[in-house]
Amino acid sequence: MQLPFLRILVQGRIGVTIFSFVTGYVCALKPIKLYRQNNQDAAFTSIAKSALRRVPRLVIPCALATVIIWIMANLGMFLVAKQSDCWWCGKTAPDRQANVYQSVKHLIQNIISTWTRGQNAYDGNQWTLLPLLKGSMEVYTFVVATAYIRPQFRMILSLMMFAYFWIASDSAFGMQFFWGVFLCDLQNHPPATEWLTRRARLSQVLAAIFLFLGLYVASYPEGHPEWATWSRYQFKVLKQILPKDPDFPRFASGIGLELITLGLHFSPALRDFLSSKYLLWFGKQSFAVYLLHGPLLRSVLCWMVYGIRVPPPITNDKGETIHGTLMFPSGWRLMISLPFWIPLNYGVAMLWTGYVDPWCANLTEKLVSKVMLARDEKGVLLPQ
Repeated sequence: MQLPFLRILVQGRIGVTIFSFVTGYVCALKPIKLYRQNNQDAAFTSIAKSALRRVPRLVIPCALATVIIWIMANLGMFLVAKQSDCWWCGKTAPDRQANVYQSVKHLIQNIISTWTRGQNAYDGNQWTLLPLLKGSMEVYTFVVATAYIRPQFRMILSLMMFAYFWIASDSAFGMQFFWGVFLCDLQNHPPATEWLTRRARLSQVLAAIFLFLGLYVASYPEGHPEWATWSRYQFKVLKQILPKDPDFPRFASGIGLELITLGLHFSPALRDFLSSKYLLWFGKQSFAVYLLHGPLLRSVLCWMVYGIRVPPPITNDKGETIHGTLMFPSGWRLMISLPFWIPLNYGVAMLWTGYVDPWCANLTEKLVSKVMLARDEKGVLLPQ
């Protein structure tokens, strides 16, 4: 699909960019609010606790998800995906190991490599978690370093960090972390909110312009921009403004999201709409959906589309074993399957959010309480 705007609905690339932006925004939100109340000591305590919780709150649920996928792989639940003609399904479906020892060893190695190399053979989508964890620590460090800086200068420094990561071609993570910090500061800056109130009509016009441009830029195709006039023109513009050897699709998603979030900044009414309880519910499920959609796609959705039978292997004249390939039946079968699979995905995510995530949170709190200093042992906080 080469149509602008509609492409965003079928490509998941911008999802990673949104996670990065939200990470920067959320990690900076409470400290910046406390800074603006001249309560740096409380902000330092908040940052210390948040940074300590951050590691187990990411590692524990991701390790549990990997174990579940490991069990599914050893039960043969990805065999249909492995032998389908879907390149992505076959590429990301994990193999069964030769014996129990090798299987357990492979599981442990992949849980560790998720956080050391950004690689997980059981769930390739977990590659994003290491840069997200690193990025949250970068934001905490930045927020501590700018604790006693005037807000307007902290916003300038946030934009300088944004520019640094632009030059470094880190469009999916670094740019978004510090764009999130900048917008967090901007939305808590009284002159900025007063400007929106005094110029309500102009704000609405700017919001419409930024939202339109953002959705247009974020529509940039994964490949072959020359196939359509709109993407060919966009490629020419991006080529002029981006650093050397950029990842054009990732940069387009990043720039698009930044324009979209600017549009939201200029539209308080739209921000209120996006804060409705129904949309907040979808946001609450987002991390669980991200963790679980891969294995559910490679198992249940593949069964719906390709069936549950795996073609038997064939031995050719040379004695080589050739595995049969399941051919994609039709687009209609996929379209009929999706209305059943998507609610299933969110249903499983609800169970995860309702039961597994609270268990992970409780375990994290127990770990934190074991290692945190008692209140009378903390001593003096950071000096000014």
